[in-house]
Amino acid sequence: MTCRARGSISVEVAILAPAFLLLIVMAIVAGRTAIAHNSIDLAAHDGARAASLARDASGAREAAVTAAVDSLSRQGLRCVNDVAGDIVVDASGFALPVDSLDLGFVSVTVTCEVSFADVAMVNVPATRELTSTFVSPLDTFRERS
Repeated sequence: MTCRARGSISVEVAILAPAFLLLIVMAIVAGRTAIAHNSIDLAAHDGARAASLARDASGAREAAVTAAVDSLSRQGLRCVNDVAGDIVVDASGFALPVDSLDLGFVSVTVTCEVSFADVAMVNVPATRELTSTFVSPLDTFRERS
């Protein structure tokens, strides 16, 4: 191998190494985002399900927040923000009369800010806010207080 050929290999590596490194970082960010979004989806589902089993609106809000926070902790997701404060529960379906033909719903929205601070790369955001909403029907024939 000539000296000139060895120099061209160095140039190729110098050009391709940053692109390969960027590809790896983007895969890490995309994977972490997908896992976090799945955890937030599950937390919203668990919160809405727990709220739909409650007897009244205030009990539904309390059950939803507890279930969503427990779900996130079981999944091992640590949000930058206070996730308990960012769980919105719409329990207006409990206001419908029990004998109404309208179906009542309860919805739970979970917002979590995921950190990418440990991925030190230019143009990678420090955090990303992810939101998920789940709606669960109230049982028409269930006794409410």
